[in-house]
Amino acid sequence: MAVKIQDVAARAEVSVGTVSNVLNGRATVSTATAERVRAAIDTLGYVRNGAARQLRAGRSRSIALIVLDVGNPFFAAVARGAEARAAEDGYVVLLGSSGGDGDRERLYLDEFREQRVAGVLLTPTDADGDVACHLASAGVPVVLVDGRTAGGDVCAVSVDDVEGGYLAVAHLLAQGRRRISFVAGPLSTCQVADRLAGARRAVAEVEGAALEIVETDAMTVLAGRAAGERLRARDDKPDAVFAANDLLAVGVLQALTILGDIRVPDDIALVGYDDIDFAAAAVVPLTSVRQPAEALGSTAVDLLLRQLDGALDSADRQVRFRPELVVRASSA
Repeated sequence: MAVKIQDVAARAEVSVGTVSNVLNGRATVSTATAERVRAAIDTLGYVRNGAARQLRAGRSRSIALIVLDVGNPFFAAVARGAEARAAEDGYVVLLGSSGGDGDRERLYLDEFREQRVAGVLLTPTDADGDVACHLASAGVPVVLVDGRTAGGDVCAVSVDDVEGGYLAVAHLLAQGRRRISFVAGPLSTCQVADRLAGARRAVAEVEGAALEIVETDAMTVLAGRAAGERLRARDDKPDAVFAANDLLAVGVLQALTILGDIRVPDDIALVGYDDIDFAAAAVVPLTSVRQPAEALGSTAVDLLLRQLDGALDSADRQVRFRPELVVRASSA
């Protein structure tokens, strides 16, 4: 049976109000009495009822963060940025990973709302952000992280992925590459769709250049390796690959170089996206489009807290960062 505050009061031989004062750090309790209460708490293993306390206070101190893949170092960095900013105002971040599955995303949202989180930070599984719009219309404070809605009516923090895709492929074209494969995750993901749009814009500017899409069902190293194996088995190999994220790019790199008969970048140049730590440490250091991951997380929390305080102007609801191309040996 769970230990109640009344049990602590009885063991410490004080009133329930005195225990409450100690728990809330009020200075109305003598040092000796406070030490006796804390000793009773430690002995009994009492844990205060956070949900009930939040209901009484009128606001939770928890923020939900739901990302596409917590196994991706990019989203781990987003979470670090969110946690650091939340801690500044005494909030904690509850993390969920949807795995790109809309049903799993809804399960997390239902659970976090039952826990009465103060608000939700969401990297959406749907390209148009309908889930975020539904949350906002239901009165749930929400900020899209690395996503957007068609009308821009929900707070969002993002990177210009169209520009990022353009930077990646324009760089490959500037190296004289003309047969470019885009190794994508699911095209229904808005980030992938935007990166493809930027890649197509760059190819359209160069006569004789061509872009093909190699779609994958996931954005992981294993999915990238499978795509790379398909490419290396072909007679009409591309002379460059742009991968929708660095995990895919690392997998492609493994598949292309494992037998030693294909050289990167001499035979096939390679560019990834996100600039995770693994990119610089790859066996062939990986050219990548850098996103400010921690800044995305911290800025999203800042927008959410300003929503909660009613201090957010309509002009400040959308924050977009610019990507940066980091050139390394895989394409130079």
